[in-house]
Amino acid sequence: MTTIHEVAQYAQVSIATVSRYLNDTAGVRPETGRRVREAIAALDFQPNQIGRSLKTASTRALGIVIPSLENPVFAQAVSGFDAAARRRGYSVMMTTSEYDQHREIEAVETLLRYQVDGLALTATRSDAPVVRERLAANRAPYTLIYNEPTPDERAVVTVDNAAAAAVAAEHLVELGHRRLAMITGRLAESDRASRRRDGFVGAIARLGLPAPQVREVDFSARDVRPVLEQLLGTPATRPTALFCSNDRLAIAVIGAANRMGLRVPRDISVVGFDGIDLAREFVPSLTTVVQPSYDIGYAAAKAMLDRRAGQDPTMPVILPFSLRIGESTAPLGQDGPTTPRPVCPPQSNEAML
Repeated sequence: MTTIHEVAQYAQVSIATVSRYLNDTAGVRPETGRRVREAIAALDFQPNQIGRSLKTASTRALGIVIPSLENPVFAQAVSGFDAAARRRGYSVMMTTSEYDQHREIEAVETLLRYQVDGLALTATRSDAPVVRERLAANRAPYTLIYNEPTPDERAVVTVDNAAAAAVAAEHLVELGHRRLAMITGRLAESDRASRRRDGFVGAIARLGLPAPQVREVDFSARDVRPVLEQLLGTPATRPTALFCSNDRLAIAVIGAANRMGLRVPRDISVVGFDGIDLAREFVPSLTTVVQPSYDIGYAAAKAMLDRRAGQDPTMPVILPFSLRIGESTAPLGQDGPTTPRPVCPPQSNEAML
């Protein structure tokens, strides 16, 4: 196995310089760091992580807890988180909470026992005291992702969920819809869903329209058809457009509507939230609020590593969203556009994060 002494010789620097570079401590000039990186790559050097952890009190690992891997939006966030971590020489440990607060606490405790150097978490609610107190008591920096900032919790990377949901409502009203409804995941299990509900309902009230019906379902979307049948059971009063709190629910709603003999969007328009890639390929393609999930994960890892390095990044980080128009929305009685009209933010620029 290659030794640190051989790396130092190859890079023409001292062993101490290689050690400082590996431990991410100050004092290594950019040009010197470049030579050390090239030496490590050329010699396929693998540091002894156990020894380094004991010596530096750093595992060079970050943890991330997400609600579920079934929703692609969280996988995209993990991908961005991992990219930012690797760019700074860190590995990533991941686990899920399945929208269960007790599992969430267990997941955080497990990662902290592994002494991760930082932790990102999509909490059930950003104001949940048990998890926040446990994180605050630990010396490792943490960042909440997707959660809502609160007056006493600013370490958050997210989008403005209420404003984004309001844009969805305004789009449906612009198409001429006046009877609107929302299908959401359990509000008690997600502060994001609560804020999307608030934004949607609030926008409709500001526009002077009747309050929309709001129905809760499990985040798995397996129980969506009974709720949809209740909403759409009476043709004279049923809503002509639905907003769903995530894309998985929206896709499930479209499938259930088709099985009920309804056509989307001719009989009912559907808007989702997240902007997952699958929504483009679905038939009809889904109109959806796009949030930059990869960038959310990337910014979360960068912020916590900046704090670990002694910097003071501006928090919370509120990233932009957009509405991507697909084929699932149109004026009542009309079909959607034959091709989607994408309205998306530019591709991620990691250098800007």
